[in-house]
Amino acid sequence: MLTSGARSHSGTLCFHESRFMGAFISALILFAVLHQTHLQAAETTRHDFGSDITATVYRKASGDDLWIYRFDPPNYRPETDSRPAVVFFFGGGWTGGSVTQFEQHARYLASRGMVSFVADYRVRSRQKTGPDACVADGKSAVRWIRSHAKELGIDPARIAAGGGSAGGHVAATTGICPGLDAPEESGSEISSRSNALLLFNPVYDNGPDGYGHDRAKQWFPAISPAHNISEDDPPTIVFLGTQDGLIPVSTAEKFQSDLEAAGVTAELHLYEGEPHGFFNESRNQQAFLDTVIKTDAFLARIGWLSGQADEKFLRSLLKQPGARQKATK
Repeated sequence: MLTSGARSHSGTLCFHESRFMGAFISALILFAVLHQTHLQAAETTRHDFGSDITATVYRKASGDDLWIYRFDPPNYRPETDSRPAVVFFFGGGWTGGSVTQFEQHARYLASRGMVSFVADYRVRSRQKTGPDACVADGKSAVRWIRSHAKELGIDPARIAAGGGSAGGHVAATTGICPGLDAPEESGSEISSRSNALLLFNPVYDNGPDGYGHDRAKQWFPAISPAHNISEDDPPTIVFLGTQDGLIPVSTAEKFQSDLEAAGVTAELHLYEGEPHGFFNESRNQQAFLDTVIKTDAFLARIGWLSGQADEKFLRSLLKQPGARQKATK
């Protein structure tokens, strides 16, 4: 259940309770996710989202084709449009995950007028790569969108990156961390930097006390968004459960405070008692709906969307119809 907080700052709902149970649940969830991803095929293959979705290889790396999938808005005219765009990156601890995770988000934001993408990227279970490859691929995906902006009817100055957990880390690095591009793209005149960030329980502190430091320390501090905040960072919204066992509330609050101190537009929304991954429909349908509606409002506040959020269409995207009635209460 979503509840109101005891205090707020810059749109932030703050809650402070014991994290023991949340940490235990999050650990079980992470174990299940990583176990499942190790069972996946050794290569990255094209996913079939349907005939209305365009699939393109945006990069070849580690012997694999990396696919990006485009969800078109209504009345889309790429030859004359200049629309905002968004690309989402799945979570999975830099180890695995599914490109389908943010399909609903992409379809919804496309319905609101954005050219929306979900992108695959290299992970340890499939390509035996590290966090640096995840980041390089994320930056390549943003650069690919910007390099094709004219033909796709996209405004190259309005490309958002979003993602959850490790995918949130990938997204955050595209907006906050300079460098770390693929070696063959490091000298490119086309920027790989995103212009807004939509982050769902992101593992954005990779320092000694943060997430995944043992795996990321070779590239630390360059790879850690929390250690690279500057005044030119893009507008950012973050969603986090107060019982997240991987990202403490204090980490999120410091990130928010540091962004504000740098003069960056930022929002932090905390969800009472929720664990890691709470924003997925399969975990909490009401939280899924609420986080997407708040994402819509954030994009409207920065001038990327207009009009009211379309909650009716969002509900039509729910994959668990049996739970739909409960979510409307």
